Amino acid sequence: MPDPAADVLCIAPFRGLRYASPDARPLLEIPVPDLARALAPPYDVLSADAVTDLVRAEPRNAVRLTLPPTADARSGLCGPDRYARAARTLRRWIAEGVLVHDVEPALYVYEQTTPDGDRQRGLLGALRLPPPGGRAVRGHEDVLDTAVADRVRLMERTRANLEPIFLLYRGGTGASRGTAGRLAAAPVPGVPLTDTVTGDGVRHRLWALTDPGQHAAVAADLSARSALIADGHHRYAAYQQLRERHPDQPAWAYGLALLVDSDSFPPRLDAIHRVFDGVPAERLAGAAASWARVDDLTGLPFDASVSRLADAARRGAALLLVDARSRFLVREVDRTAVAAALPDRSARWRSLPTAVLGHLLLPACGLRDEDARLVHDSAAEAVDLACAHQGCAVLLPPPRIDDVYAVVADGERTPRKTTSFGPKPRTGLVLRLLGNDSTDLSDCDGKR
Repeated sequence: MPDPAADVLCIAPFRGLRYASPDARPLLEIPVPDLARALAPPYDVLSADAVTDLVRAEPRNAVRLTLPPTADARSGLCGPDRYARAARTLRRWIAEGVLVHDVEPALYVYEQTTPDGDRQRGLLGALRLPPPGGRAVRGHEDVLDTAVADRVRLMERTRANLEPIFLLYRGGTGASRGTAGRLAAAPVPGVPLTDTVTGDGVRHRLWALTDPGQHAAVAADLSARSALIADGHHRYAAYQQLRERHPDQPAWAYGLALLVDSDSFPPRLDAIHRVFDGVPAERLAGAAASWARVDDLTGLPFDASVSRLADAARRGAALLLVDARSRFLVREVDRTAVAAALPDRSARWRSLPTAVLGHLLLPACGLRDEDARLVHDSAAEAVDLACAHQGCAVLLPPPRIDDVYAVVADGERTPRKTTSFGPKPRTGLVLRLLGNDSTDLSDCDGKR
């Protein structure tokens, strides 16, 4: 059984490591990077082409830390040395003054505003890691051991948390709204530390809360709550492994996290589409026909086909199979067939489109979900990618957040890459360097 005293949700203030502000430019021998171009999306949503574009636009983009290249043309290094290269880059940027530590430990209020005017605010801090299997932080998605091992090696070599995980919690509404949610949502006096707009049109603003009284109030409020991992399952698993590997170093018992009150700022939940190179849609449709209704939508306009997928998804699991020549809608899945394939799973879990895809359709075709290219949210982008690789795009409807919460409540986890919560925190806004006493552990340890 997890230790109840340790199984408590808490984020601690820390001295953030951030890109130097423009007013530091006269003090540096090299120019300060353009912050909007230096920030990056999370590492696991980036294609190789996207990484190249980011580094071309700003050579000191944070992606050079989170996705270091596999080879260095000058040194010939490859393989595991990519983690050493990330560590050298991080230390060089600190030495050059490109990255600087804030003076005081802080919890950071992070605000994202989309071009449509949707706003999300949360608290960025050092999450105290609860024991495995505890209630304070719960995942909802399975992980791949190789992906976890990659993040373990990167963080261990750099001795840094390079990008936050994204947590959701229910903070209450009206008079029952908690202190943490109120602080995150309230106007913060003074000029923000950061105010920039990235290429996707999202505005990012950041403030520091340095008042110890506020830190203690946040800790007291969160102590009776629990959080759901919205994004960053592999990083969270890496945090847990690093704590186990370094039990004598308290800094590894914490990991960088953004905590958002979902009652105040309901998240966006998008689909994650799959692309299988060299696989025709007709092959997948033929396999599905034995246990589902398959409609041939070839010739129907693309937008109308996507609308048909959305309509079908309201009544159960549904998939849209698209290649350069044909289009098929898979719907009305035979529940008996799914139950036979997944007898140990709950009915709610079996109803997820990713469960039908990964455990019924793909095995029948000799395919694995891990072999797919992943495309977040954009169905049109997935189809374009499929056509470019003479393959099939499997378009999925966005999951329902109630289904996610219900699966977690049943003690299960959704299949990998079922959800894409947003907006995701931008990488490079705040980093956490370990080993320099930069985290204030007193609030989580109850010492104030």
